[in-house]
Amino acid sequence: MGTEPTEIREPTLWRKDGWTARVIKNEDDDGWAVEIRKDGLPEPALISPWVMGRDKKNPKPFDGPAFATFVKTASEVLDRAARQRDQALKKRLSIAWGGRWFDVLLELVPDESEPYAELSAVDDEGQVVAKHRVAANFKFTRDVANDWVRGGFEAP
Repeated sequence: MGTEPTEIREPTLWRKDGWTARVIKNEDDDGWAVEIRKDGLPEPALISPWVMGRDKKNPKPFDGPAFATFVKTASEVLDRAARQRDQALKKRLSIAWGGRWFDVLLELVPDESEPYAELSAVDDEGQVVAKHRVAANFKFTRDVANDWVRGGFEAP
């Protein structure tokens, strides 16, 4: 059985609920920054400026509200990145033909050795009416989708 990571609450390092925030030297100037990481991810989810302490030399100690704010912001950054990644991998157009509506989808499959895409059509009742494997660089435009639907969903 795995053990839960220990919660840490130090002036320059906090760890709680799968997140770690660490105050680091800002590489761009003489100030400080906060690096926040989500457990299991190789890169920080967020790096943000951090304030100097009263001595104007050392970083201000970290606290609970600051940690919560950084976790919320880093979560939003990760969520936005995931949505953008999904949008880049999936394209959808709605096409009307023959008195019916079809959602035409192109889903890229980023396979490391052989990337490809799947072109599919779903009718207005939610039934998949066609599905074909196509090249990853398949040109997906409204004209192409219209022609495919009107041509009876034949393999491109």
